[in-house]
Amino acid sequence: MSESESNRAPQCFAHLDTVFPKGPDGLRHTPAKCLACRLKTACLREAITGAEGLKVREERLERAYHSGMIGFWERWSRKKNLERRKNQGKRFRIRHLPFCRRGS
Repeated sequence: MSESESNRAPQCFAHLDTVFPKGPDGLRHTPAKCLACRLKTACLREAITGAEGLKVREERLERAYHSGMIGFWERWSRKKNLERRKNQGKRFRIRHLPFCRRGS
């Protein structure tokens, strides 16, 4: 195998439904075949930070709302922000924002 072939990403690279599919429990899991891949971290990072990653953010937001971790207005605000990002069609960096603020 040549060096260019070994550095090439597989076809499934950063395809969200392949590298981070929903399991029977409704949560997303990484398949065992992806865990053995040398590009797994970069692949998952690319899948989550890309446009398809907005789906993951929406799912997480809905789970937080239904579990009582965030209220209606917080959910509404974040959904509005996600819709704005979808309409922009731009990549974005995910910032870790906890669903609960300390002291509230």
